[in-house]
Amino acid sequence: MRGAIDGVAPLSYDGTMRKGAVAIAGLGLTPQGKVYDRTHVGFAVEAVRLALDDAGLARTDLDGLLLNPGVAWGNATMGAFMLQQALGLRDLRLSASMNLGGATAAAMIQQAALAIDAGMCTTVACVFSDRPLKPPEERRSRGGEPTGSAAAYGFARGLDAAYGQFGMNAFYATVARRYMHTYGTTQDDLGAVAVTQRSWAQMNPAAQFRDVPLTVADYHASRWVVEPFHVLDCCLVSNGGAAVIVTSAERARDRRKPPVHVWGMGQGHPGGDPTENLASGAPLAKRTAFAMAGIDTADVQLCELYDCYTFTVLITLEDYGFCRRGEAGALVGGGHTAPGGRLPVNTGGGQLSSFYMWGMTPVVEAVIQARGEAGERQAPHRDVVLVSGNGGLLSTHSTLVLSPLPS
Repeated sequence: MRGAIDGVAPLSYDGTMRKGAVAIAGLGLTPQGKVYDRTHVGFAVEAVRLALDDAGLARTDLDGLLLNPGVAWGNATMGAFMLQQALGLRDLRLSASMNLGGATAAAMIQQAALAIDAGMCTTVACVFSDRPLKPPEERRSRGGEPTGSAAAYGFARGLDAAYGQFGMNAFYATVARRYMHTYGTTQDDLGAVAVTQRSWAQMNPAAQFRDVPLTVADYHASRWVVEPFHVLDCCLVSNGGAAVIVTSAERARDRRKPPVHVWGMGQGHPGGDPTENLASGAPLAKRTAFAMAGIDTADVQLCELYDCYTFTVLITLEDYGFCRRGEAGALVGGGHTAPGGRLPVNTGGGQLSSFYMWGMTPVVEAVIQARGEAGERQAPHRDVVLVSGNGGLLSTHSTLVLSPLPS
């Protein structure tokens, strides 16, 4: 292992949890986007049922349920119990609602893996669902009250809001602008991410922008949201649900679909002010996950990275060590992360061009790729798949290393 990063001593994995001891056995994904015919709870129920069917399991096989509630769940602190009741589940041995923002999906899988390895439970559904978008008739009936994505994600905070800085777009824009000034990242670098991921989405039947191609000229002509972000620098907002079933590698072996093994996992929550740190929690999370998996950056064959903004992709690539500071734009712009490139990144189109299920978006595509089920967008090498989750303003981070191989 390399030396300490930012004064934090490196961890060396002690082998307590065996590499590949647990696996993802089932995947469920509901229709995504402007889907108005079910509630946020309905999306979650459907996602779990689809995941169970994908694995060839019944509801009675579940003894664990972890929920990441989207914004439509409001203050439902007992959301996991609500979902348990809606699914008609009995005698669960693990249940919790978890929220680390976009880092939650991978963190749920980690929690499930630890519980299964400890003997607390055997089969856990990890679920995300949301319904922030409202149908036109509901928006009209609310008398002009904000009901769309701007209302859902337009967080206002004290003096920041009073001076016109509110919502995640503005917060990330501030960090991105300083990062660009410090390391020389350009608007073209951001645009390269948007265009490259759209090229992947063109091959994904589930992508919301499957039939909408994107050029560099289109990117630069798109409207500003808050500089340096055009609208095409910002992720989608989607209604929908997604779920995975986590169980032991032994139980997963004979299921309906090939298992996707968890080789390594980690979290990193740096604290402090991201406009000063100019870094995510990826270096911390990477050390634990890569040590457990017994890999290094050079071993990673494809990446499914959390992409709330184009900027997030660039800083995450650099924080994982795929290139040096300020060089991710050239990596993406050179076609290395695009179809046919040496390091496929966000092969379904990501949250920028496919759908926005928080951290479940990269998890879903990672499972599809690891199984070899991605069709025309299938990456040629899939033995080592990196998944990242990012929450808040580069505040939380989670890492998974997944593989179709047991170890």
